[in-house]
Amino acid sequence: MSSTFSPDAAQKIDGPAWLVNRRVAAAEALRERAVPTVAEEEWRYSPIAQLDLDAFALSDAFGDAPMARLDIEPAATVRCINGKVVSIEVSDALVDQGVFVGLLTDHADGESALGSVSDDAGDYFTQLNDAFTPHPLLVDIPKGVTVDRPIVITNHAAGDHAATFSRLVVRVGKNAEATILDQYSSDDDDVVLACPVVELDVDQAGRLGYLSIQELGHSTWQIASQVARVERDATISAGTAAFGGAYARSRADTRLVGRGAHGDLQALYFGDESQTLDFRTYQDHVAPDTTSNLLYKGVVGGKARSIYTGLIRVRPGARGTNAYQTNRNLKLSDDAWAESVPNLEIENNDVKCSHASTVSPVDDDQRFYLESRGVPTGEAERLIVAGFLDEVITELAVPSAAQGLRRSVATKLARQREQELGQ
Repeated sequence: MSSTFSPDAAQKIDGPAWLVNRRVAAAEALRERAVPTVAEEEWRYSPIAQLDLDAFALSDAFGDAPMARLDIEPAATVRCINGKVVSIEVSDALVDQGVFVGLLTDHADGESALGSVSDDAGDYFTQLNDAFTPHPLLVDIPKGVTVDRPIVITNHAAGDHAATFSRLVVRVGKNAEATILDQYSSDDDDVVLACPVVELDVDQAGRLGYLSIQELGHSTWQIASQVARVERDATISAGTAAFGGAYARSRADTRLVGRGAHGDLQALYFGDESQTLDFRTYQDHVAPDTTSNLLYKGVVGGKARSIYTGLIRVRPGARGTNAYQTNRNLKLSDDAWAESVPNLEIENNDVKCSHASTVSPVDDDQRFYLESRGVPTGEAERLIVAGFLDEVITELAVPSAAQGLRRSVATKLARQREQELGQ
């Protein structure tokens, strides 16, 4: 274990006794674990061997937390820097409905809520987050309540060689509905390690839309974990948009534990220069008659790399499962690289499951069609790539974020074009 992240360091972080004790216990447990290596299947293809935890430290640095990137006014906004809350704004309508948005330690059920979804999936970096998260957040939507505008959390990492450990727990009650936009950013000039953990708990017949947008600086490492538990007849739509980071990894586990539970899982990503974008997904069908549909689409240019490995698991009691997994990648340069490894593990015969993956350059026929109608080559490729990713953008749970995402795609395409012309 890194000497930087010791039980003594965990004990010095403020909080109620139960949270301090939880942090210290997690830090003690880390003494018995080693940082993962590429010898482990979960970390295959990754640059994890390049990570030196001793190069990072907890930071009190502050900067300007970005505003929400939405076309409408959010129902609530929480702004965080290095995992610490700097402001919370909640509409009067949400307060009147009994919705809680704030520090988990300020809620009566905070202690039982923290780790209630993620503990069973705790890898090394989830446990590191357990030990050093300063201000865990809770969004709690009571039974029967519908929140009709997004709740926005912005997470900014600041300070050279800072390590940040943001934590978000979302609970959606029975027959309740909410949408969460979770934004991540950091300064380009700062070398940062960000290890966020998100827990999503959707009760019976609840409906949750969740979207994570990652626009980190080019020197940031992000190792993120997202775990969802979906109960009977409940639905989750969980999406990721990834554009930044030197190495940005997202692990998304979705457990469909109640009969009739459903999950829609999406991601769009665009890597350029020497970025590595890494996605690991787990669709876990535990209960009967559960359904899931995963669509991850990415673009890599320059010397960028993308990694996708996914598993659909159907448990013995999950008869009637219907699950799909699709990963498609476009390469914009000969030096770009994409790895795609979908998997199935089926323990029941009464199911429908399939997976598909592709890695290919821009389609010559599509390019020729546009060029033959007078569209310049560069513009033709831009239209093809934008359309390729727009299939995901239109399916995401936060429609009011769509235009901002299209602008991010356009920015990446323009930079890719500049790099090609400069060669």
